[in-house]
Amino acid sequence: MTELFREHYDEDALRAIPTLTLAHVGDSVYELLARSAVAARGGCRVEDAHRQTVALVSASAQARAAEALLPLLTPEERAAFTRGRNAKPHSMPKHCSIREYAYATGLEVLFGTLYLKGETGRVQQLWQQVLEVLA
Repeated sequence: MTELFREHYDEDALRAIPTLTLAHVGDSVYELLARSAVAARGGCRVEDAHRQTVALVSASAQARAAEALLPLLTPEERAAFTRGRNAKPHSMPKHCSIREYAYATGLEVLFGTLYLKGETGRVQQLWQQVLEVLA
């Protein structure tokens, strides 16, 4: 059995994973970080916690975060982001632009790639930057 939260895929394995599947993983990682950050603030009703989480994970919020992170990314991280940004999704939410959705997908692919490579320290560093931008 694979140890939970300890994935370590090499570059070849990551290239074999479909881009939108990496975004699916990254979406989960990003949402867990957002929910954890909201929980750490403490003392609010679940409805308020949900609203605060949505403010962090919406496509427009993720696009703002991605724009702020781009100058901080290594060439490999930027390549992962670009892979996601250039993906062709099958559908789009109604409450964001095509550009916002593309940047949000890029951010999710970045977080998914870093997580699957086992680079959780880097995920945490980037997440701290996201919080500074969106707080």
